[in-house]
Amino acid sequence: MLRRLYDWTMSLADHPKALWALAAVSFIEASVFPIPPDVLMIPMILAAPRRAWLIALVATAASVVGGLFGYGIGHFFFDSIGRPILESLGKADSMEAFNARFNGVGFWAVLIAGITPFPFKVITIMSGWTAMPLGIFVTTAVVARAFRFFIVAALLRAFGAPIRDFIENRLGLVFTVFVLLLAGGFFLVKYL
Repeated sequence: MLRRLYDWTMSLADHPKALWALAAVSFIEASVFPIPPDVLMIPMILAAPRRAWLIALVATAASVVGGLFGYGIGHFFFDSIGRPILESLGKADSMEAFNARFNGVGFWAVLIAGITPFPFKVITIMSGWTAMPLGIFVTTAVVARAFRFFIVAALLRAFGAPIRDFIENRLGLVFTVFVLLLAGGFFLVKYL
């Protein structure tokens, strides 16, 4: 099923309204869809390298708006379903402690999920669930998604098809290593 979904997403790159399809995929990927927008961005940019920045901008904007939708899912469904269940189990106090811990590192959680292959939708929903301040969420989502999508656009624009394998198979690993090195650097500065 996932392969059919992937193939369908790839077929959208050839569609005359591919930018709209990219916006839709980017939007729903940030809240529920399992296929990342990169799958659609790569063939679109390879087909029209001059439009790389526009394609990255559309993916970024739609992903952030989709992230807001995910935030809303977490916020509204938690209040109506999650909280009563936790209260009936006597876990409401532990949920408040979890919310405080998550929101204490919320900037980093959104940044890391927005850049790395970690499913962004998980963090968008968690951010709403824990009532992360909306301004922090939106700002961090914009920075993270723009960083990710514009890096992909820049690599494809500069190197074309030869870089495709690297992006599809290794860029997620590179972003993950970058985030780990960044976190390690902050840790060293703080404790040395």
